[in-house]
Amino acid sequence: MNIEELREYCLSKHAVSEHFPFDDDTLVFKVAGKMFCLISIAQPNTCNLKCIPEKSLELRANYKGIIPGFHMDKTHWNTVSFNLDVPHSLIVDLIDLSYQLVCNNLSKKVKKEAGISQH
Repeated sequence: MNIEELREYCLSKHAVSEHFPFDDDTLVFKVAGKMFCLISIAQPNTCNLKCIPEKSLELRANYKGIIPGFHMDKTHWNTVSFNLDVPHSLIVDLIDLSYQLVCNNLSKKVKKEAGISQH
């Protein structure tokens, strides 16, 4: 995975937009206005993704390339490295999970306005 692939994949998801809310370096992907992925433009070898707390502990135990989220809530966010032992397919799955977790927490009204299906 690289920053171009990550950007393209994130933007392919429904109701996703990209922003620089913190500085000129941190690219943030949001679904219906809520963050689900962050990446540094200057050092694009990791990204931060939301995760289920129990799954985070398991992932961190099994992969050197998954650590508690840098500058994030360490219970709910992981920093995922593209250049260590995390397979590309797992990174894609973790992006999907992060996106879905954020979508699941959106209100019915916001989901309807964004055209996100409600499960």
